[in-house]
Amino acid sequence: MIPAYNEERRLPASLAQVDQFVAAQSYPVEVIIVNNNSRDATLQIAQDFAAQHAYTRVLDQPRQGKGAAVQTGMLAGQGEYLFICDADFSMPVEEINKFLPPAVDHYDVAIASREVPGARRVDEPEYRHLMGRVFNFIVRLLAIPGIQDTQCGFKVFRREVARDVFTLQTIEGWGFDVEMLFIARRHGYKLIEVPITWYYRPQTKINPIRDSINMVIEVMRVRLNGWRGKYARNS
Repeated sequence: MIPAYNEERRLPASLAQVDQFVAAQSYPVEVIIVNNNSRDATLQIAQDFAAQHAYTRVLDQPRQGKGAAVQTGMLAGQGEYLFICDADFSMPVEEINKFLPPAVDHYDVAIASREVPGARRVDEPEYRHLMGRVFNFIVRLLAIPGIQDTQCGFKVFRREVARDVFTLQTIEGWGFDVEMLFIARRHGYKLIEVPITWYYRPQTKINPIRDSINMVIEVMRVRLNGWRGKYARNS
């Protein structure tokens, strides 16, 4: 699934890559694009693509926030493996198969990682990398020990795991990644990190200062929710 907010410039090229990838696979693929209250032509671009490609569905999520869009798409997905993809495809689409059998197996959540051995970062400014490492230290300290890269926008969940985790999601902003991984770990699911090649895209919508502060606050909220038992499995 692809969350999309004001992506009229990047979405056409990304969807062309998706179409080439889908055509080359031997297994069926469902693509879900979730329009997140876009004010540009994102919704129309997505709908036009879906009209020509039967494997594509377009959903609308008017609640603002990447977390809200991802939750909508992941709970709607029907595949055995549900993959979250950023609209800019800073990870080449071909690398999706690194997350699926036979490349890897026997996991519940697989996280694209820019930090584990074998990963490559291309053209990322040093200050962005440093900020990411500081944030990850906070995440490992407060919420998810042992995971080197929680914020990469490419992750795959087994369908039944996604249903369990995303039903309990409360954070609709950038900190949703930490929350869903915290819930998965709390419920005893197996998390693995998969090394990828990742290309820095300068058109990122993240404000390095403001959003970093908000994400730290949201990490603390996740930790507090955990203490209060808000992530207990639904009966």
